[in-house]
Amino acid sequence: MKEISVKGQKRTEQGKKACKMMRKEGLVPCNLYGEKRGENGLPEAYCFAVPMTELRKVVYTPHVYIINLDIDGQKHIAILKELQFHPVSDALLHVDFYEVTPEKPITVGIPVKLCGLAQGVRDGGRMNLSIRKINVTAPYPRIPEHLDVDVTKLRIGKSIKVGDLSYEGLELSTSKEVIVCSVKMTRAAATAGLNANYDESEEENSEA
Repeated sequence: MKEISVKGQKRTEQGKKACKMMRKEGLVPCNLYGEKRGENGLPEAYCFAVPMTELRKVVYTPHVYIINLDIDGQKHIAILKELQFHPVSDALLHVDFYEVTPEKPITVGIPVKLCGLAQGVRDGGRMNLSIRKINVTAPYPRIPEHLDVDVTKLRIGKSIKVGDLSYEGLELSTSKEVIVCSVKMTRAAATAGLNANYDESEEENSEA
């Protein structure tokens, strides 16, 4: 996985009023969750804030990053857990991070990359990508930047499901029945098929 560094600062004041003031200053309230648990047994949050300028490179991107957090000099390795946006303005309001280690498996959605030119596309069909990410489970050092899917032999009307794929060292957590991609029939391909059948029948009639 790609790695990126983000700097933040610990926040001591919490609550709606404090968070509102932070946002006015260009900061986004954040929480970091990990192994630490509170008295109630629930994960305990480490509260901090990050400048919006730092978060843009992590949030507004198709890539999935391992994030090297630097919070007032304290180092943490994390992934994005949850993003909260304003329902009207779509402004980023809050970010939750999840702390990870090189040994413990995590589950994260990894982008799909189609490789090769499908036979069905050569025949006039249209490639359709049904899902952009597949959930995989593994320690983060084993997780790739994207999942390559070879579509070279895929014909018109055929599809590739998650259950058809396998990658060394990765467990695919998305349901096996989910369709990753398929080649759809187009009007041009259908017409070409009809013309081919017509030509063959004409040739047979002429020989007779």
